[in-house]
Amino acid sequence: MLTVRLSDQEEKALNAYCEREGLSKSVVVKEAIEFYLAQSKKNKNPYETGQDLFGQEGSGTSDNSTGYKNKIKKLLHEKHSH
Repeated sequence: MLTVRLSDQEEKALNAYCEREGLSKSVVVKEAIEFYLAQSKKNKNPYETGQDLFGQEGSGTSDNSTGYKNKIKKLLHEKHSH
């Protein structure tokens, strides 16, 4: 059970909408909440949007952004030390 306080104007608008569409207040409120929650999932910040693409995917290592200099030095040393 949920109780929501509406202004007189909001309640009149809700009643008019429900009557016009042939829907109950419960159905309209449930659909509005579902829509709101679906929209909030879409409004992720940039990190959340790409989170599944970051990290060790593809390379198998999780320190590519911090250890790349050492890896390059090691590769160059191996290449030129023969």
